[in-house]
Amino acid sequence: MSRILVIDDDRKSRELLTGCFNAEGFETTSVHDSEQELKRRVRRADQYDLIVLSTMLSGASGFEVLKSLRPGSDTPILMLTTRDKKTDGIIGLEMGADAYMLKPFNPRELVAYVRAILRRTKDQHRRLLKPERISVGDVELDTASRVVHHCGEQVHLTRVEFGFLEMLLGAAGRVITSEQLAEGVLGRALSAYDRSVSVHMGNLRKKLGHRLGELERIITVRGRGYIYVNPQEHNAMSQ
Repeated sequence: MSRILVIDDDRKSRELLTGCFNAEGFETTSVHDSEQELKRRVRRADQYDLIVLSTMLSGASGFEVLKSLRPGSDTPILMLTTRDKKTDGIIGLEMGADAYMLKPFNPRELVAYVRAILRRTKDQHRRLLKPERISVGDVELDTASRVVHHCGEQVHLTRVEFGFLEMLLGAAGRVITSEQLAEGVLGRALSAYDRSVSVHMGNLRKKLGHRLGELERIITVRGRGYIYVNPQEHNAMSQ
């Protein structure tokens, strides 16, 4: 049984979320930011399989809670924000959230989204049983330890960023479409005007550097997807 932590100040929203998740067989705990228990729950975030976090809290903002969770916890985080503050969802992704959804939401759509995140997380855990090291240029990724090194220094990546980088390195020199990244890592299809993939890709560029030597590290192929440059192939073609 998957365990979900709901952090939301709105009582009706908490009751709706808890009711939806419990009806689907999840074990759900809900807290709001005025409770002393919130800090304790945050410290024990790894006990949960998913955290649903509202950006709108009366005391500490959802972003402050998110900041306290990252990078110490690898638990997937789904942010909830209102339609008039859609950019808050983008900010959440930039700060390390895995995904966001707008309020008001369709309960069935929310549950389907949560199941997709949990399914993708379980798939990643299964891949850990087949440890592999992938090295391209100055980056090395270890699937068993989920550790990434850049120029010999460890780099902290969120679960989603790690998944994107794993797909990019595995296909270095070739195009990976945005749809493949979304389905393979986020566990869902892209919707219209969905910027989730581009935001996570921007985070990767910031953490690994925009360039690999004289080459652009991650090339955007407009209308298609992304290429992680393979310096060996590039050098061979240049000779």
